[in-house]
Order: sequence, then structure tokens, then C-alpha cells
Amino acid sequence: MPYYIYRVTERPIRQLEKLEQHDTYKEASVRAKQLRKDEVWGANGLVKMIHAQNELEAEDLLNQVREPAPELGDD
Repeated sequence: MPYYIYRVTERPIRQLEKLEQHDTYKEASVRAKQLRKDEVWGANGLVKMIHAQNELEAEDLLNQVREPAPELGDD
């Protein structure tokens, strides 16, 4: 399964823009870190890497709302 790198913007609506696709984790990770360092995305933009079978699944995973991680003391 490939690794996809997306630019995610939240305002005015959530938008996903596929930037690149890589076959190995190491390639994708290095490139995502480089994009985060080199580009100025502003307060609304993020660079995210996702592992998925295809672009459709990648975009579906990026659009899913995840519950926050439990904090110390939550019972």
C-alpha cells in the first residue's frame, strides 16, 4: 500500500489536496517533513501523511473525525 502526502486546509471548508505518493514509509516521511519545513502553510494548513490502499481510502481516513486521546485522570 502506498503512502500519500496531502495538504489539508480547514477554512472556509475542509479541503484536501494530494501533493505526492510514495511506496515506502521512509521516502514519504522524509518528504513530508521537508514539505512541513520548507513551506509556509499558514495557520489553517497542514501537511499530513497517510497509509492507504488508494486515494479514495486516504481521503476518507483524513476526513474521519477522531476522538481525542484520553488524558491522565479520565476514568
